[in-house]
Amino acid sequence: MKVCVVGQGGREHAFATTLGATAEVVVTPGNPGIPGSTGTPPTKIDADLYVIGPEGPLADGLADRLRADGRLVFGPGADGAALEGSKAWMKEVVSAAGVPTAAYATFNGEPEQRRAAHAYLETLFPPYVIKTSGLAAGKGVLVTDELAEAHADVDAKLDGTAFGDAGRRIVIEEGLRGPEVSLFALCDGRRAVLLPTAVRDHKRLGDGDTGPNTGGMGCVSPLADVDGAACEELAAMAFEPTLAELTQRGVDYRGVLYAGFMLTPAGPRLLEFNVRFGDPEAQVTLPRIENDLAGLLASAATGELTDEVVVSDDAMVCVVCAAAGYPVAPRTGDVIEGLKRAREVPGVTVLCAGVAEADGRASPGGTLVTGGGRVLNVCGRGTDVATARDRAYEAVRRISWPDMTYRTDIAAAETLLVAGDR
Repeated sequence: MKVCVVGQGGREHAFATTLGATAEVVVTPGNPGIPGSTGTPPTKIDADLYVIGPEGPLADGLADRLRADGRLVFGPGADGAALEGSKAWMKEVVSAAGVPTAAYATFNGEPEQRRAAHAYLETLFPPYVIKTSGLAAGKGVLVTDELAEAHADVDAKLDGTAFGDAGRRIVIEEGLRGPEVSLFALCDGRRAVLLPTAVRDHKRLGDGDTGPNTGGMGCVSPLADVDGAACEELAAMAFEPTLAELTQRGVDYRGVLYAGFMLTPAGPRLLEFNVRFGDPEAQVTLPRIENDLAGLLASAATGELTDEVVVSDDAMVCVVCAAAGYPVAPRTGDVIEGLKRAREVPGVTVLCAGVAEADGRASPGGTLVTGGGRVLNVCGRGTDVATARDRAYEAVRRISWPDMTYRTDIAAAETLLVAGDR
């Protein structure tokens, strides 16, 4: 089978590596650190299966265009991708489906609506949560205990200063507290088949969950506090009713559903749906799938998903190495040192996300430099979280560029939790 992976980051590198075990893989546009990358657009590539990684092409209808041309595609059409492309619509869908979620209200930039948004904020208690309704590369959410900061963020989003058109409609949510957890399900238009492993992402830039929100600074799977039974309970709560609601609305959803939950004292609450594998969550999930991934995704794309997903008992920890200035103004062009030495650590895979070649060539093989905000995903694998974490950080310490940024506490809490259970 020949698989065309669409995208250019660490998630797509993870797809290429995992799919490559059983299939021929080409990645478009890819990046200089991903073997098989090409500048040929997906519509010009002849493949047996197309796997669309990022949310942007999905929201733009790439899956629809490929299907109209008779191609087999893993990824929802534009109608299903609106679950992520419009947080306001997502909240409407899950509310109609009866999925427990935070109380919310939506507002646009009209003067009356803006005044109503500020008035609604005054009725809430911290933490205050303000989200762009549109796509903002994972950085359109403010969570703050400061009411003045929340009011300022409402204005910055609604007038387009912060996120352009993506923020001109916002969702203000009831603030929830508790640990977060992510789950994935493969959907074939009729069924949602759970990937029976939970993931915890670390969104804030700094240790101890400090600093600004980012696209994700690292993650860990599995979790000691979310076992198989808990995964099944969360799946029944969110995936099945949502897929049924989408079907009722005429949406034939074929792709992955990524659900983020908060485990509150009052019970689990759905925070969001994404319509693609998370980044960097995919990096610790895809390599643990023991099924033939190409065959599994193809069966979902054909609407005939029957296999259960089997995952390894191994643990994985991913540490993101980011460029200086991330997430506000990442610096590019710094030479990346130590990649070969990092990849020599047992159980470690280093995936390339925001990289470029120093000489500007498009093909792999040249000197890599920082080319974006999140530059590398350093993934450690082991029989337990502690081993996976140690391996990941040993590899991180072998990598360098000027002012490289990374968190030192990825999976630290999970390691302590497991140790405390012994």
